[in-house]
Amino acid sequence: MAELSDTLLFIAVVVYALAMLGFAGDGASRQARKQGASAEKARVPALVGGPGEPPAPPALPPVSLAKPSRGVAGTLAVWLTAGGAVVHTGSVVARGIAADRVPWGNMYEFSSATALAAVLAFLALLATRRVERSVGAFVMVPVVLYLGLAGTLLYTEAGPLVPALNSYWIKIHVIAAVIASGAFLLSGVVALLFLVRHRYDETTALLLADPRATRPGLISRKARPVTLAFPITLGRSLPAASTLDRSAYAVIAFSFPIWTFAIVAGAIWAEGAWGRYWGWDPKETWSFITWVLYAGYLHARATAGWKGAKAAWIAVAAAVALIIDYYVVNIFVVGLHSYA
Repeated sequence: MAELSDTLLFIAVVVYALAMLGFAGDGASRQARKQGASAEKARVPALVGGPGEPPAPPALPPVSLAKPSRGVAGTLAVWLTAGGAVVHTGSVVARGIAADRVPWGNMYEFSSATALAAVLAFLALLATRRVERSVGAFVMVPVVLYLGLAGTLLYTEAGPLVPALNSYWIKIHVIAAVIASGAFLLSGVVALLFLVRHRYDETTALLLADPRATRPGLISRKARPVTLAFPITLGRSLPAASTLDRSAYAVIAFSFPIWTFAIVAGAIWAEGAWGRYWGWDPKETWSFITWVLYAGYLHARATAGWKGAKAAWIAVAAAVALIIDYYVVNIFVVGLHSYA
């Protein structure tokens, strides 16, 4: 069963990578169609009347009532993502059977389960039309990297839990952390895409108003010409900034209570295991920092002056804190949670 779990995880990574390519191809083809439509609108036929007569008005193109094509690549990518999630779920279940316990007892298993939670959250957003599939390639990139890191550097053979983790609280505390972490991973990607789209909209608006517009440099105060460069150019293929903003908020609003419950459950477990609810262990400290940042994001969304880009930067900072809480603290910092 352990070998089956590893094989299924490898297949899931390959399927996710193919889905990523499908989403990227779908985005490129849609962008090409948009550019072609814009070029067609810009064409004006040179129709000239007889001598002394004003030019005849250009003929209007026929109106098409057909719905725009959704694209085969995008549809295939969605199905590949769903199929990869099924295979990935099989890998997690087989791992649990092989170890005869819950399949999130070490960093390898936690990373796999978190990536699965992120994919399932993305599919749920697609099903409820809260996000467009054009963001799929950007979601699949961290998922593939997450699983690649888990399957190589973090891989651990299936085996029993260490004594410190052998408690029924691992079924409560850790699964809440898995669900919240996967959803937060997704929200961090969407918030970052919102910032890219927001900057793209701002830059194009400035260039349309004044092609010679300038803005202060990021490091020096010297004004520099406003230009569209990578990665800001990715914004043209992304959904509207307002759509991305609502999607990030919906995911964080869903995940924040679960993360709060995970911290509370962990404190209760700590009291039973170590005789205190809270001791500012590095893991506890960074979990609290992450909680504060996500609470700050939700508060910022309710404050008029901090909506939009400012709130999105807080969401990105919270996602970075979450990564530090998991990888940096677990690997490089010695604490009571180092056994994980």
